[in-house]
Amino acid sequence: MKEIAGIIYEKKGHIAVMTLNEPKKLNALSANICEGLEQGFKEVAQDEDVRVEVITGAGDKSFCAGADISRLKSEPVYIKAFLDSVLETLAIGERCPKPVISAVNGFAFGGGFELTLGSDFVIASEKAKFGVPEINLGLLPGFAVVRLGEIVGRQKAKEMSMVGDAISAQEAKDLGLVLEVVPHEEVVDRAMALAEKIASKPQLAVQLAKSMYNRYLGGEEMNYAKDAMPFLFMNDDSKEGIAAFLEKRKPNFS
Repeated sequence: MKEIAGIIYEKKGHIAVMTLNEPKKLNALSANICEGLEQGFKEVAQDEDVRVEVITGAGDKSFCAGADISRLKSEPVYIKAFLDSVLETLAIGERCPKPVISAVNGFAFGGGFELTLGSDFVIASEKAKFGVPEINLGLLPGFAVVRLGEIVGRQKAKEMSMVGDAISAQEAKDLGLVLEVVPHEEVVDRAMALAEKIASKPQLAVQLAKSMYNRYLGGEEMNYAKDAMPFLFMNDDSKEGIAAFLEKRKPNFS
């Protein structure tokens, strides 16, 4: 076990477990956690002994509460660089050559939800909740915009993105976002059991299966999101939404 930036990295046999480790901040995607994910996934890709990756969150409340809003600035150049970096981090699971399992032990909102979209499998605690609440800040979920509709259909994806309400673990399973819902205390164990089963299979075939199913991902739609999203951050409503969030008040959208 070792600490890599904002995560704890641990190998258990042929499985690497990365735990987002800033529970006081609800494991939000801070610069520290993003750096830890990037370094951790690089190690997974390079370690021939690792066959499967499991991601979970520290604490008993949150898997990952999304972007660290306090990091945001209004300068266009900064916003473009910020979005490029965050979208690459969120896509890191689907681009990893090895299977990735998210063990969702609590809230998975915004970027946290999108982190699960980049995983190959999601095992959710019965207490878990999922959502893309960015609309309440005058924003949109950059990664979910290019992935969510493929899983739940355009109509449901639009509703989730335009309304911003959270859904339960069971509803997420019914929509195809979650593979299995389990008792809260069993979520990591169940993810590990699935990881061990996959790790016991022929690894070239496993990695080829992932590559083939994911072969259409990460094309022009991702580039479009990176180019289009910065304009939202320059809108007066997004500035008001972010300010209201940080000041813990209701936003007054114009």
